Amino acid sequence: MLRGAPAGGPADFQTVRESNLGLVLRTVRERAPCSRAEVAAATRLTKATVSSLVADLIAHGLVREIGAAPARRVGRPGVMLALDERRIAAVGLEVNVDYLTVVAVDLAERELLARHVPFDAGAAGPQAAAERLAALAGATAADPLLADRTLLGVSVAVPGLIDSPAGVVTDAPNLRWRGFPLRDRLRELLGAAGLTGMPLLVDNDANLGAVAEYRSGHLAHTLDLVYLTGEVGIGAGVLVEGRPLRGSTGYGGEIGHIPLARDPLCGCGRRGCLEALAGIHAIVRRAVPDLVPAGPITGERVAAAVAATVRRAEDGDPGVRRALAEAGEWLGRGVATLVNLLNPQAVLLGGYFVPLAPWLLPPCAAQLDAHVIAPERGGCRVEASRLGLTAAARGGAAALVDALDTGRLPLPAPRPG
Repeated sequence: MLRGAPAGGPADFQTVRESNLGLVLRTVRERAPCSRAEVAAATRLTKATVSSLVADLIAHGLVREIGAAPARRVGRPGVMLALDERRIAAVGLEVNVDYLTVVAVDLAERELLARHVPFDAGAAGPQAAAERLAALAGATAADPLLADRTLLGVSVAVPGLIDSPAGVVTDAPNLRWRGFPLRDRLRELLGAAGLTGMPLLVDNDANLGAVAEYRSGHLAHTLDLVYLTGEVGIGAGVLVEGRPLRGSTGYGGEIGHIPLARDPLCGCGRRGCLEALAGIHAIVRRAVPDLVPAGPITGERVAAAVAATVRRAEDGDPGVRRALAEAGEWLGRGVATLVNLLNPQAVLLGGYFVPLAPWLLPPCAAQLDAHVIAPERGGCRVEASRLGLTAAARGGAAALVDALDTGRLPLPAPRPG
């Protein structure tokens, strides 16, 4: 983190100031309630610099004064600082094969609203999906629950290979999108709706699911963690020492396309991928074949097929339980590969894997015991996420807050008055 004097001209000064604004904001988040003197001690910035930065953060509605510190024997008591969670909202969206999700959080990452909308994104196509996402973002910004709040930005989670710096969906096989400039389309659509100038982020759904688990899941702050999406596709969001592991070009984490067998055919065009063996399509086709059409399962039929699978498994249907046990075994073999490579502290099953977890987890864990070389799985636990279908959208909103904390996002407009 840059803390010293600027090396050059105005651009260098601005870079240092933005970095230090993020540093002070992050320190207030971690230590609140705290005084300016405590922030200066923690950041090693001068008291005068901290006072100036805090004044900026207050003007932009990010920090507020909450009263004097408890009286001390010597010296004047300092005024305590805390996050101003009343002014800002960060919005995370997710588009998946059969739904759209939106989650809005405040500056403290407390949920302001969450909505889940059935939507057949594959059949609609990328342009229509972008229009629906923009409409959902606009409706969220206008919602009374977000009244008088400034939007920090909008983030979109997509199941596929994402060129995040460019905001382009490189390849999303299950959506049948390729080379779609989602961020540019959304910027145009949001601009037409009067939402101009705000930051727009586009990222892989598994990566953002991992961010959500790290920041607000039941195993929050687990530094080495893997999140499996558990949607129609299977993706892995990987954190190593608390940082996303993206790979050299940002396309890492595609565990769903690890080849494990000769068949069946996968949606990516290859054969024997984990996704074709233990993805949600594969599970429901084997578990409830009477409810699943021969072609692609889309829209609300995915959720309905998963719900029927759960009901029949609870009723003890032997065919359904056998299908789930088989899928759990394949899932365990894929996860064992990750555990052997990465030695994470935890692997969390998300999405539609969550309601199926009572039947998937035991065979999955047995395969880990059989195939992980480290004693006791290297300390890795495998559990179901508690964030449900909101994880990726929630992670997108949290990623915006994190970008603000680390000086990678400009401060929102100052409060009026």
